[in-house]
Amino acid sequence: MKKALSLAMAAAMTMGLAACGSTASSTAAADSTPASSAAESEAAPAADGKVYNIGICQLVQHEALDAATQGFKDALTEKLGADNVKFDEQNASGDSANCTTIVSGFVSTGVDLILANATAPLQAAAQATADIPVLGTSVTDYATALDISDWTGTVGNNISGTSDLAPLDQQAAMIQELFPDAKTVGLLYCSAEPNSVYQCDVIEGYLNGMGIETARYAFTDTNDVTSVTQTAAAASDVIYIPTDNTAASNTEAIANVVIPEQVPVVAGEEGICKGCGVATLSISYYDLGYKTGEMAAEILADGADVSTMPVEFAPNVTKKYNAANCEALGITPPDGYEAIAD
Repeated sequence: MKKALSLAMAAAMTMGLAACGSTASSTAAADSTPASSAAESEAAPAADGKVYNIGICQLVQHEALDAATQGFKDALTEKLGADNVKFDEQNASGDSANCTTIVSGFVSTGVDLILANATAPLQAAAQATADIPVLGTSVTDYATALDISDWTGTVGNNISGTSDLAPLDQQAAMIQELFPDAKTVGLLYCSAEPNSVYQCDVIEGYLNGMGIETARYAFTDTNDVTSVTQTAAAASDVIYIPTDNTAASNTEAIANVVIPEQVPVVAGEEGICKGCGVATLSISYYDLGYKTGEMAAEILADGADVSTMPVEFAPNVTKKYNAANCEALGITPPDGYEAIAD
């Protein structure tokens, strides 16, 4: 795992992705069944008669994933032309079984490419097809998600994409910078999300190396978020929440516990921070999705081989803070932190 992290960090430092925009707070999906949206438009054939059919499976509706999907669609329509791309965009409402159903439908209809937005859709796509190109986005660690033991930066089959991993050593340093007297950090995450477990494994090592004790508090789904958060808040000086889709969809419930208890949350991404945190090391999910769309255009229009395309990272991160929550908890961010936009 340390090897995977070091390689991922090296890739993040070398691969270009311009950072702009920001993510925002999260909202839970409205229902528990996959709902297909209409295609963006009835695509007219290109000059050669080719219309590219793209299946998009997004795990759950929240603004980080929404931004990644929008960036992906914008890039593809700009690169290939709005009349030459047809999107079948579906949301799994946070249910991995729905991901399997959605992706199986894409395979049955013979789409030209699948966008898997988050880990569960990526895993479903990996199981469903070895032939259709699959690009992931908003996936933290591909080695963990796809159970690859000898990670080299490239999946090596029909899968590639982008990772939303912000440097975990820098996140640990942020916790120490903001809360130098903190003795115990509670790691709050969903046990059903393997990438969340991975992030906790790694940041725990960094925090322990700084002499900070850690304890894990895992919820299994939305039903026990509040109770697990209450337990974490009672025993922690600071809570850390990794990039976690279930947490991102339940920030209001988390905030309703941690703010009254005066326990600060440092989050792995901006959407969670805006909902319940005080600080984050932020990437742009729109840019991440846009980069994934550029990769898709290379595959579809230029004939690029997805099996040789390395997973890409956002090289630029920004220290950000939630002004309202910092004020409520009496926290003054040091110089170099940017306020999250309302």
